[in-house]
Amino acid sequence: MPRVWDVPVHDSTRVRDARVAAEHAAAVAGLDEQRTSAAALVATELATNLLKHAGGGRVVVDVVAPPVLAADREPRPRVQIATVDHGPGMADVSAALRDGFTTTTGSLGAGLGTCARVADDFDLHSAPGRGTVVVARIGVPEARAADSGPAARLRAGAVNVPFGGAEYSGDAWAWVRDRDLVTLMLADGLGHGPEAARASTAAVEALRASAHLAPGEAVRRLDRALSGTRGAAVAVAQVDTRASVLRFAGVGNIGARLCEGGTWRHLVSRPGIVGTHRPTTLREEQAAWADDRVLVLHSDGLPSRWSPTSDTCRTTTDPAVTAAVTIRDASSSARPMRDDTAVAVLAPTPPDGP
Repeated sequence: MPRVWDVPVHDSTRVRDARVAAEHAAAVAGLDEQRTSAAALVATELATNLLKHAGGGRVVVDVVAPPVLAADREPRPRVQIATVDHGPGMADVSAALRDGFTTTTGSLGAGLGTCARVADDFDLHSAPGRGTVVVARIGVPEARAADSGPAARLRAGAVNVPFGGAEYSGDAWAWVRDRDLVTLMLADGLGHGPEAARASTAAVEALRASAHLAPGEAVRRLDRALSGTRGAAVAVAQVDTRASVLRFAGVGNIGARLCEGGTWRHLVSRPGIVGTHRPTTLREEQAAWADDRVLVLHSDGLPSRWSPTSDTCRTTTDPAVTAAVTIRDASSSARPMRDDTAVAVLAPTPPDGP
């Protein structure tokens, strides 16, 4: 089962915990000494900035798939370090990324420029009065393969926060590619804790052999794979990039919303539990896919009253940042999450690249 490190940072002792979490994740991802040091540096800088400029926040460290999938090789995992705070936010993000820029208010500080340079992927979102989220990924350096197909123009990302600081989240996400088909899945194991994590992990493993299947058939295969576990709510969304069509099938309480030109549409799942009580019939929903679309899948750890904002529909933002913004805006110290909470996002790559 994949480990998730959720480190609340409200005093200086937790900065070390964030660094250690990044080092442990780097070992899981198989990073060498140089990239492990890079991950530790980024975690340290971001955690320190939380204290200095936001009054604290949380660091979530995970091992994830890359944000873009190549057609000709297996994806290499990356360490993802995400920070979420409800601090003052930044009025000028570009200035905060410049070397030498520092202020005690309105910015996360000069460490951001360093983090952006050493990370393979780096993006952030900040809004005055609402707080800041930052996402950095560190992986094994690899040459980017020439891939001009439409499936190479999609990217995905997620943030997964275990309930109550547990070691394992009962939620899990994955995405796979088979030529022109790109499939995103989110699973929420029944309950939370290790047994829920085993169920959602089984769904991830089964999806890796199901990249060629339509969503309805993929859910049926996952149902067989989850037999013997406590079961999970599962949603599978697939973009046929040649046909510009999104197909969706879901069982259970995974939320799914599609942004179409600024308007949000719900994608509906059927009642049931994959692995223990799957519906006999499973309807696939279909929608057009275009360069202005953003798909959001989320587990029921997100409050039901959550409403997407214009920030959620931005195709220029790293999908994991969009996921972190969703979690930030749906929670606070007064409204803590009551279950494992995962948000996964699929969106087009901007024309000028990620």
